[in-house]
Amino acid sequence: MWRALRIVVLLVILVVAAGVTLGDRLRTTAWTDTLWVGVYPVNADGSDAAAAYIGALEAGDFADVEAFFTREAQARGVTLARPVRVEPYPAVAVPPPVLAPDAGPLGRIGWSLAMRWYAWRQASGTRADVRLFVLFHDPAITTTVPHSLGLQKGLVGVVHAFADDGMTARNAIVLAHELLHTLGATDKYDLATGLPLWPQGYADPDARPRVPQVAAEVMAGRIPLARDVAEMPESLADVVVGEATAVEINWPAP
Repeated sequence: MWRALRIVVLLVILVVAAGVTLGDRLRTTAWTDTLWVGVYPVNADGSDAAAAYIGALEAGDFADVEAFFTREAQARGVTLARPVRVEPYPAVAVPPPVLAPDAGPLGRIGWSLAMRWYAWRQASGTRADVRLFVLFHDPAITTTVPHSLGLQKGLVGVVHAFADDGMTARNAIVLAHELLHTLGATDKYDLATGLPLWPQGYADPDARPRVPQVAAEVMAGRIPLARDVAEMPESLADVVVGEATAVEINWPAP
C-alpha cells in the first residue's frame, strides 16, 4: 500500500510540474513582454579571484547578451525594444545540486526536481522569469570548466564561467546558449565530436561553398571552418540565431 501511495504522490508531482512547465513555456516564448533573466553568481572554487570578480559584477557586464537578443529578435520580426533584460543578483553561498555523469533517467528526473527546489529557495523574492546560477571559476585553478546546463522545466540553468575579465565575452556566449535552452532550444552539434550539424547548426546553411562559415549558430557554439574543423567565436558579435532555433523559441519567420 505504501509503495502504491508513493507512486501516486510522485505522479501527482510530475503532473503538476508538467502543467507549470507548459505555462512557463507559453509565457516566456510569447515575446509580448521583456524576459527578465536573473544571474545568481556562485564562487565555484572559493577563490579570492572568483570572489573579487563576483563582487565587481554589474548589469553592464551583460550588455552583450542583451544586445545579442535585441539584434537577433528584431531581425526575426520581434517588435520588443528590449526582448531580454539580464539582472545580476547578490552572490549565492550554496552551490547548486550536481548531476552525476552516469545518472540514468530516474537520476536526471530527481536532479531536475532538486534543481527546481534549489532555485526556488535561493532566488525566491527576486524578479526573474529565468534564473541562471553562474558558477565562476578562477582560471589559475581550473583550466577546463564542467558542462553547463539549461532546463526548460523550471526555467533554470547552471552556467560555468571563468572569473577573468578577458573571458567575459566568451562567458556571454555560454550564458546565451544556456538561456536559450531554458526557452526550448536544442543543441545543434554532434555530441561525439562537438562539430556543428548541417544544416541546423550552421549560421548560413545555404552558403556556397558551405565552409568556411563566418559566424556560429548559437546552439551549435562553433564556427565551421572545414568539414572537420570548427572554432569557438570570440564574442556574440560572431554568433546568430539560426532558423531552427528561432522556430523552437517561437520567433517569427524572417
